Amino acid sequence: MVYLAIVYHMHQPYYKNLLNNQTDMPWVRLHGIKDYLDMLLLVQRFPKVHLTINMVPSLMEQIDDYEKGLVKDRFLDISAKPAAELNQQEKDFVINNFFMINKERVIARYPRYYELYFMKETQQHFSAQDVLDLQVWFNLAWFDPMFTEDMPELRKVMRKARFFNEQDKKTVLKAQLDILKQILPAYRKAIAEKQVEITVTPYYHPILPLLYNTRLQLEANLKSTLPPVTFSYPEDARQQINMAVEYFKNKFGVPPVGMWPSEESVCEHIVPYLMQAGIKWIVTDEAILFKSLKRKRRDTRLLYQPHVLHREEGDLNIIFRDRNLSDLIGFVYPNWLAQDAVNDFMGHIENISKAYKGKDVFVAIALDGENAWEYYKNDGHDFLETLYQRLSDAPFVQAVTPSEYFEKHPPTAQIKRLSAGSWIYGEFSKWINNPYKNKGWEYLTYARQALQRQIDEKQPVSDLTWKQMHVAEGSDWYWWLGEDYPGYFDSLFRMHLSNFYTMLGRDVPDYLKRPISP
Repeated sequence: MVYLAIVYHMHQPYYKNLLNNQTDMPWVRLHGIKDYLDMLLLVQRFPKVHLTINMVPSLMEQIDDYEKGLVKDRFLDISAKPAAELNQQEKDFVINNFFMINKERVIARYPRYYELYFMKETQQHFSAQDVLDLQVWFNLAWFDPMFTEDMPELRKVMRKARFFNEQDKKTVLKAQLDILKQILPAYRKAIAEKQVEITVTPYYHPILPLLYNTRLQLEANLKSTLPPVTFSYPEDARQQINMAVEYFKNKFGVPPVGMWPSEESVCEHIVPYLMQAGIKWIVTDEAILFKSLKRKRRDTRLLYQPHVLHREEGDLNIIFRDRNLSDLIGFVYPNWLAQDAVNDFMGHIENISKAYKGKDVFVAIALDGENAWEYYKNDGHDFLETLYQRLSDAPFVQAVTPSEYFEKHPPTAQIKRLSAGSWIYGEFSKWINNPYKNKGWEYLTYARQALQRQIDEKQPVSDLTWKQMHVAEGSDWYWWLGEDYPGYFDSLFRMHLSNFYTMLGRDVPDYLKRPISP
C-alpha cells in the first residue's frame, strides 16, 4: 500500500505598515477569497482523502485583521470608491493595477474583462462606466469558482457581466469580507473533525538556519559569498517558533503537532527548539535527506519512509517530500488537461505500488497551496476534484495525514545529523549569497545590533518594536532583493526596517531612504 501524504502550504508576506495599519497590496484579501477557504472545503467533499494544510501565523493574523477592521487596504479603498468620484490619479491606478490576475486562465475567460484588458493594451479611453466595470471585474474574478457558483448574489453579478452599478460592487466587496470571516473558524472546525491536519510555520516565515547564524549557508554551499557582518541570534529563531505555537494554540484551542519550517529550511541547530516547543514532526525536501545521509544518488528506498531524529531533547519525526511528484502538480500539470494530468499522477503512484509490491511505503507531496491554481483551468477544481475522486477509489493508495501514519507506523529510520538546507537546491542561495540579498542581511544585522544594545543598556523595548524586528526577519524580502522589478519588496523591506528605527527612537539610517544597492 502506498500511503500518500499531501501537504499544502499557505503563506503571504507581511504587508501591513505597523505605524499606520496600511497595506498597499491586496494579496491576503484576494487569495483569501480564492484559495484559503475553498481548498479546505473542496477536500471535505471527499471524506476518504485525508491531507494536511499548513498555515503561516503571519498570514492568519492578516486575515484576522480584515475581520476586525484593523487594516486599511489601498486596493480595497479605491475599489469601494464610486467610479464617478475617482480623480485622474485614482482612475489611472485602477487601469494600471486591476488586471493583476492570470490573463489566459482568468481574464480571457470573461468577455467584458478581456475587452477592458484590450482597451488598456491599446490605450483606449476609459469612461466612468468602464472604470466601474473594471473595479467590479477585478474583485469578482479573484473569487474561487466555488463561491461564484454557490453564492446567489455573486452569480447574479457574474451573469450581468457589464454595465455594473455601485450596488453590484458593494455586493462583491461585502462577499469578500464575508468569506474572509469564515476562513479561520473553518480551520478550527477541521481540526476537530480530523480529516485535515492543520500545521504551522515559524511566525513571520523566517529562514530559521540563517537567523541562527548566516554562516550556516557555508554548510549548505561552501562556495558562497556572505555579508560582511554575521547575523547570529539563535534566540530569535527560537522565538519565531514559540510565537507560532502560542498563536496556533490561542486561535484553535490545541497546540500544533506538525510544522512546515519556512521554505522547508532546516539545520541540526534548530532541532532542539522544535522539540522544546512541542512539535512532533516537520517536513522538508528530499535533497536534505540525501545530504544528511551523504548519498550522492537519489534512492526512493530511503525517500519513501519517514525518519526520526533521536536527540537528548526528545524525538522529532521528519518527512521528506518527493520533489518530482510535488513539482508535477505545482509547475507541470497546469498546462495539461485535468484528466490527463490525474492519469499521469496516478500512474506514478501505481508504479510505486508495483515497485514495492507487498510493502507499505510512505510518499510525501508538499507544495504551495495557493499560487499554482490560477495557472490551472477553473482555478484547479477540475484537476483536484478528479484527483481526490481517483484517490478515494484506488485500491493501491491511501491518502493520510502524517500524524495518522505515525500513530500506526512509528518511524524507525534514523538520521544522526540533519544537514542545513532548503527546498531550493538543498541550500539557501535564494535568500543570501547575492550582493543585494547580502546587503539586506547586513542592514538587518545592524538593526538587530541596535536592538541588542538597547536591551543590554536595560532600556525599554516595546512589544511593537519586537514585532517589527521579527517581521523584518521574514524570508520574503531576501527572496526578492535583487530580483524584484520594479522594486516593491525592496521598498517594503526598507519600510519595515525604517519603522523599526522609528519605534526604537533612533534616526532612520540614510541607506534605508534609497533602493538597496550593493
